[in-house]
Amino acid sequence: MAESPCSLNVGSVRVDAVVELATVPLPFAHFLPDATAEAIAAEAEWLKPRFADAALTHGLLSFHTYVLRSETCTILVDTCIGNHKDRGGHAGFHRLTTDWLRNLHQLGVAPESVDYVMCTHMHGDHVGWNTRLMNGRWVPTFPNARYVFARQEFEHRAQLRALNPGADYGVYADSVLPVIESGQADLVESDHEVEGLLRLEAAPGHTPGNVVIHLQADRGHAVLSGDVIHHPLQVKYPEWSAAFCEDRAASAACRRRFVETHADTDTLILPAHFPAPTAGFIRSHGNRWRYSFAD
Repeated sequence: MAESPCSLNVGSVRVDAVVELATVPLPFAHFLPDATAEAIAAEAEWLKPRFADAALTHGLLSFHTYVLRSETCTILVDTCIGNHKDRGGHAGFHRLTTDWLRNLHQLGVAPESVDYVMCTHMHGDHVGWNTRLMNGRWVPTFPNARYVFARQEFEHRAQLRALNPGADYGVYADSVLPVIESGQADLVESDHEVEGLLRLEAAPGHTPGNVVIHLQADRGHAVLSGDVIHHPLQVKYPEWSAAFCEDRAASAACRRRFVETHADTDTLILPAHFPAPTAGFIRSHGNRWRYSFAD
C-alpha cells in the first residue's frame, strides 16, 4: 500500500487517506503560471524533496481520497481519477490501473460499507472512483452510498456537457451520470450538512460550484480544502492560482479569504493534493503566511 498522507483523529472521527498517485510532478511554470523562480528558490529548504524536485522546476502533487469514519457512518471525500477511464490521452489521467480500491479494502472499508460519497467539485481527479467498470458498463462503486453533490456544481457541469459533450473528456458521462441514473445522488445547497458532522461551504473560483467541507467532531475542527489550495506554496502566495482554475481571479480571492480565516487557529487543514505529510495548520509568517505540517 502506498504511504498514506494522512492518518489521524479529529475528535471522535477517524481520518485516513487512500492514495491513488503519490507524487506527480507538474512544471511550476505551467501549473502556477504567476509564480517566479526566485520566489520558489527562496523556499527551497522546505520544498525539497517532498514538495518539489531537486531542480525546483516541478511541484509534486498527491491524488488521494479522505476516508472519514465515525461511530455511525463512513464517508469518502473526493474519489480521485479512477481506473480504465478514457481521458483523451491526457498524461497521468488516461486509462489508469491503480491499487486505489485495494488500498481502500486494506483500511477495512468495503465499497458496500460506504454511507456517503462527497465531491468538493466535479473535475476528473475528484469524481473518478464514483464509478467503476463492470461488464462493460459504468456503475456506482459504492452501491449503498448517497452521493452528495453541490447543486450549483452539478448544474454547471451538466450545462457544459450540453454545450460541448466532449469538453470534459467524458468525466460527466462516466463518473457522474451513472450515479444520477442509479438514484443515489443528492443535489444539495452549498451549506448542506451531513450527519451533524460535515458542513459544506461555498468556495467558488476553481469551479463555480466548488466547496470546502468542514468536519466538526466533538472539540475537533478540520477543513477538507479540495482545490482551493493545490500546493503549500499557495499558502504564502494565495494570489498564485493554478492554471486549471476556471476563474483564476475568483480562485485567488477565495484562497486569500480561506488563508486569512484559518490562520493562527486550531483548524486542521486537510488538502486534496499535498504529498505526505498533508495535514497541517496555517500560521502567520511576517506579512504573509506559512503552512505548518502536523507531523
